[in-house]
Amino acid sequence: MSARAAVILAAGQGTRMKSKTPKVLHKVGGRPLLDRMIDTVQATGCERIVVVVGTHSPEVRARVVDRLGEAAVAVQETPLGTAHAVLAARDALADFEGDVLITYADAPLLSPEDLQPLFALRANGADVALMAFEPVDPLLYGRVIKGADGHVIRIVEARDATPEEKAVKCCNAGMMVADRAKLFGWLARVGNDNVKQEYYLTDVVGLAVGDGGLVRAHSAPESAVMGCDTPLQLAQAEAIFQQRRRAHFLAEGVALMAPDTVHFSWDTKIAPGATVEQFVVFAPGVTVETGAVIRAFSHLEGAVVREGALIGPYARLRPGADIGEEAHIGNFVEVKKVAVGKGAKANHLAYLGDGTVGAGANIGAGTIFCNYDGFFKYDTHVGEGAFVGSNSSLVAPVTIGAGAYTGSGSTITADVAPDALALGRGRQVEKAGWAAEFRKAKSAEKAAKKGK
Repeated sequence: MSARAAVILAAGQGTRMKSKTPKVLHKVGGRPLLDRMIDTVQATGCERIVVVVGTHSPEVRARVVDRLGEAAVAVQETPLGTAHAVLAARDALADFEGDVLITYADAPLLSPEDLQPLFALRANGADVALMAFEPVDPLLYGRVIKGADGHVIRIVEARDATPEEKAVKCCNAGMMVADRAKLFGWLARVGNDNVKQEYYLTDVVGLAVGDGGLVRAHSAPESAVMGCDTPLQLAQAEAIFQQRRRAHFLAEGVALMAPDTVHFSWDTKIAPGATVEQFVVFAPGVTVETGAVIRAFSHLEGAVVREGALIGPYARLRPGADIGEEAHIGNFVEVKKVAVGKGAKANHLAYLGDGTVGAGANIGAGTIFCNYDGFFKYDTHVGEGAFVGSNSSLVAPVTIGAGAYTGSGSTITADVAPDALALGRGRQVEKAGWAAEFRKAKSAEKAAKKGK
């Protein structure tokens, strides 16, 4: 197999997105479009990746450097068309020998399986292999013009197409694979004699054919190659992504009570035998083990839910939450960076932030881990089998020993020994008859004011 590299075009200004966030950093499935494309080309076996960025988006460059290093960045100083953009990667690939895939950063639904046929066409003798598709509305797309033998002759942009060419249904998706040396040779010869006076990548096809080269196309579904230039298209891509993930988890044996109401992220992991109720959101970084139940209206991010655990309804698991086997995190409970032991319970109205809850411990309603002093976070540790009374405030750093109790309504500021009872509240005082006397006095005072 020939060595593989990829050039990802990410220099577009994305003005139609109407957002301060660069287009390719918008997300589908909780993953930036650029990262999704990097993931995809890496999965096809591309050993070298170059991302072409513009001077207008330092955030995009920073993201590329973070993922791939400085050597993966190529800059298109002036936007003069797609061929000009690919040429910006020439120096970065000067020492590379093999096939180069060209793709766009804003195609979040493209999969490695969609791209592999292009490399297969190259292996079977095509000098250029390109991705085609048949859109429902081909109005703005370049048409793929084929000869009698079915091989591609040229691609004509919609603005430059004749009425006969516009009637062609097969359109250019933009992805292309060719030998590195030949590719950059053709790119250097591309002109800008067209309506927009831009250097079109698609002109490579005509140049290759003119040199006696063989150009072949592989057709992919429209959904696989759709771009995201507008908020509407981004929402459409998100909807397709969610449909695919729902179908995947159902096929894997995950019970989804109302699939259309559950939203997944790109890296959500749910084991067969788990149950997910209505209106649950899985933000990035969530793993759910078999037998776990995620009840309705819960939100999970960066969390692990162990086998048989029960989450929700209306629970929030934040990054670092690790919910043990058979543990219960109930309604209106928020957990952040806390490992909850096997069988422990926090059934309602609690905030658990930074620390641990031992196996079998019970966290009463209204309990708060007071973990932040305005500058730093501190840990709270609740031991195995401990019982934290309702409406307790545990002021970190603090440890509740195994088997210990805290009285309801307590503010605990010091460690509690194992099996001890800690009370941190004022002693109750009762004044007999006080309420009746208070009401009598106030009623008289109110009557006197009305009489004036």
